[in-house]
Amino acid sequence: MSRLYIGTSGWSYRHWKDCFYSGIARKNWLSYYAEQFSSVEVNGTFYRLQNAQTLRKWFEQTPVDFKFAIKANRYLTHNKKLLEPQQSVLIEKDHASALQQKLAVVLWQLPMSLSKDAARLKMFCQALRQWPEVRHAIELRHPSWFDDETGAILTDADIASCISDAGDWPRWDRASSNLVYIRLHGKPQTYASRYSPQQMRHWAERIAQCMDQQKQVHVYFDNDAECAAPLNARELQRLLNGAV
Repeated sequence: MSRLYIGTSGWSYRHWKDCFYSGIARKNWLSYYAEQFSSVEVNGTFYRLQNAQTLRKWFEQTPVDFKFAIKANRYLTHNKKLLEPQQSVLIEKDHASALQQKLAVVLWQLPMSLSKDAARLKMFCQALRQWPEVRHAIELRHPSWFDDETGAILTDADIASCISDAGDWPRWDRASSNLVYIRLHGKPQTYASRYSPQQMRHWAERIAQCMDQQKQVHVYFDNDAECAAPLNARELQRLLNGAV
């Protein structure tokens, strides 16, 4: 069955206080967010592993059908450049376990400087077999990855190739699994530009096509500046609810 999850990349931005969380106490921001959207992509896990108490609190503050996507810690992707991934994957899995069934996807973002290495990618995909309870997506930013060999490796491993729309790196639209994972970072200005009505209609039409193909779709807006992310997410919900 097709499923659609729309949200933003992070929720606890101070500059959203008046434009999105007006009148809401900060301790209730996640609960309020979860009333507006069906999922969130957690950015903070990229910079540091969260303790179990924090994740349990997130679990308790969200509805039973709410989903989390977490961005895997940068130690494996940026420091080790995917080398010797087995232990790092198990550490990530252990730290994320407190989210239980609400954890839907783990996103592995590679640095723009990391060019294609098929052997490393295959080794990484093999390591992810230790964590079959969730889906996995990988965000490739160096264009050398964008070819049939990479697509085949990801398809064989049932790992989604993230569709990453930004002004600072190229986008690869290759579908590698029945999970479609879309990150809308803002364009032309990465992390800042609000998507225009024309751009939003384009994405809504693409997502509707994926839904017709019985895909599971996760869409997260990462253009957090000036409150663009939650406003665009709401607009996308309206478009899709109106069948574009």
